[in-house]
Amino acid sequence: MCSAEPINCFPMLVNILSNTFLRLFNSTARIRVWNEPFSRTQNPDLKRDDFLICLSYMLILAAGLPPYFAVSSMEDYKVKSM
Repeated sequence: MCSAEPINCFPMLVNILSNTFLRLFNSTARIRVWNEPFSRTQNPDLKRDDFLICLSYMLILAAGLPPYFAVSSMEDYKVKSM
């Protein structure tokens, strides 16, 4: 019915339960549920934009973390910990 991953199985479970309740109330309507956890971008510009956003975020993160660790070590040195 669905793969063992919860992200894929939950929509199927909702679909089965919803349609079961509809049948219990003698309804002819049906509910369809689908799941697409990852967007499928075919446009190369969107892929490039996603890449540039991720790259800029990683560069900011890489530039900001080393000073944090250096300040932490200097504070440890000042209070003579360890």
